[in-house]
Amino acid sequence: MKIVLQRVSRASVMVKGEVIASISKGLLILFGAEKNDDNDKVLFLAEKTLNLRVFPDQKGKMNLSCLDIGGEVLVVSQFTLAGDCTKGRRPGFDNAAAPEAAQLLYQNFIQQISESGLKVAAGKFGADMQVELINDGPVTFTLER
Repeated sequence: MKIVLQRVSRASVMVKGEVIASISKGLLILFGAEKNDDNDKVLFLAEKTLNLRVFPDQKGKMNLSCLDIGGEVLVVSQFTLAGDCTKGRRPGFDNAAAPEAAQLLYQNFIQQISESGLKVAAGKFGADMQVELINDGPVTFTLER
């Protein structure tokens, strides 16, 4: 399981030209599921996401989590995070989770984040989406489990 976590001033997702989800200050999470991923990995990454100290405190140091600032979270499924670019010039997706399994893991991740009480928005699983964001910093991290 891989996620890309970006600190944002705002972010939104469009499908077919229509905004389906948006947030203000918080985190944009791109979520990719791989074969053999399970709910233990979801729980680990959800907890890590919520508590990772990537927001500045009064002294400008990254010392506050999304929970600490009452931030918002936008979660977008990102199949291509499972891509393998080590051979040839076309990514391979043999390690990607099957769509049904990936969707369940994605929904569980969203549920775990939602249980924090923060505002959570989500993209549409399997859709062709356009993601717009203002990366604050910029601050971007990749997390794997």
